[in-house]
Amino acid sequence: MVVQARGAPGSPRRDDPNRALAIKLVRPRVSVWERLVTIWRYRDLLRGLVVKEIRVKYKDSFLGFLWSLLNPAMFILIYYIVFQKVLGSGIPMFAIFLATGLLCWNLFQTGIMGATGAVVDNAGLVKKVAFPREVLALAAVGSASVFFVFQAVVLAIFLVVFRVVPAVSYLGDALVGLVGLLIFAGGLGILLSGITVYLRDVRHLMEILLQAWFWATPVVYAFELVATKFAAHHIPTWLYLLNPVTPAVLAFQRTFYARTNPYSATSHSVVHSLPSAGPLWYFWGVLGLFVAGILVFVVALWIFGRLEGNFAEEL
Repeated sequence: MVVQARGAPGSPRRDDPNRALAIKLVRPRVSVWERLVTIWRYRDLLRGLVVKEIRVKYKDSFLGFLWSLLNPAMFILIYYIVFQKVLGSGIPMFAIFLATGLLCWNLFQTGIMGATGAVVDNAGLVKKVAFPREVLALAAVGSASVFFVFQAVVLAIFLVVFRVVPAVSYLGDALVGLVGLLIFAGGLGILLSGITVYLRDVRHLMEILLQAWFWATPVVYAFELVATKFAAHHIPTWLYLLNPVTPAVLAFQRTFYARTNPYSATSHSVVHSLPSAGPLWYFWGVLGLFVAGILVFVVALWIFGRLEGNFAEEL
């Protein structure tokens, strides 16, 4: 792209033979690796944005961070009373089963929704300050991970109250699943944040898609229920595992719910809830999520780099 400042002192005139020597400004193409290095250099900014997100949410609130503990605690209590005592859910300890799945899902959903509009919501900052714009989307996922910690504390308290002993041998699967889910959410968030600058309807579209995505993930129902339906119609079960969030949810349920075939006191029968496979089976699932997350993250950085050139004009 050739840029010439008209009327500026010393600028080449139309009849100047050296007019061809006008300054040429070429936007450099930054590699994905350079973008990763830049994000790492701005890690203090990322940390500051995460803190700001949390403080803004609880600004002028009397209880402050306690709301992050009270909300999931009340949620688990309601589901325990309604589904365990009143309606008699077919899944024993349904409140714990649901809470372990929601722990992963809330992290993913909150991070994606926050990251999708991160660049648009910070238009003033984007147009005035030079910094890697990807940090805005990553800050949204980072703040979601902080709320994840608060909810995990509540889950731990209820595990003690209901005397549920986690399956420690599956803890490594849950940790790999958590890291993979964070990488996947970060990459998808970066991609969506860049697209939303040009297509503002993406944010509303994601609200609808995430609702469908939620019901496609075994959070409120048992995975084995879907596996049985798939087997009846000769559909491979691994197709259901292509949902990236499913391996992380299954790993958390297997680790903290820790029951694969519990006995239901209401139906007086065994309920097949989770695969009875060993830690290696769950590990392959979360490993696939981890690899998919890295691929999505790299592709997202590459696409984001092609989109951010006109952010200032679009915002």
